[in-house]
Amino acid sequence: HFKGDNRPLNNVTWFEARDFCAQRGARLPTEAEWEYAARGPESLIYPWGNDFVADNTVYFGNSRNQTAIVGSHPGGVSWVGALDMSGNVGEWVSSLYQAYPYNPHDGREGISETDNKYVLRGSSWLFYEYFTRGAQRYWFFPDVLGSDLGFRCARTYN
Repeated sequence: HFKGDNRPLNNVTWFEARDFCAQRGARLPTEAEWEYAARGPESLIYPWGNDFVADNTVYFGNSRNQTAIVGSHPGGVSWVGALDMSGNVGEWVSSLYQAYPYNPHDGREGISETDNKYVLRGSSWLFYEYFTRGAQRYWFFPDVLGSDLGFRCARTYN
């Protein structure tokens, strides 16, 4: 949706995000993996700590109504080195929407049925400060797309 080099891929459905990752030998992260990468073992409120810092994220208050270059707010880096987990675009994960926390091994991960709701984690350029928390979650049907919806890929290493 927004033009320019190094902007996050956005305006994609869950199916497109899943397929993009698969073509690169990766996958969408589970909801639990995404949250752990964002909040860490200490369950931080934000990827960088427990206090909101506007310069660490891309959100409604500073976005100028558009996404930003990926990594342009390096102070928002998470404990694992992941950038933009608190803003820029909300991110599709492989998990079906259900009460949380839940057992990620219950067989409900990655079922590709259009009538199911899938989880998005993180926040976007369109959301207010409150929604930039690492625990932020919401859902859409997998065929929905929007200028504030994106994804990141994950790999499992053995």
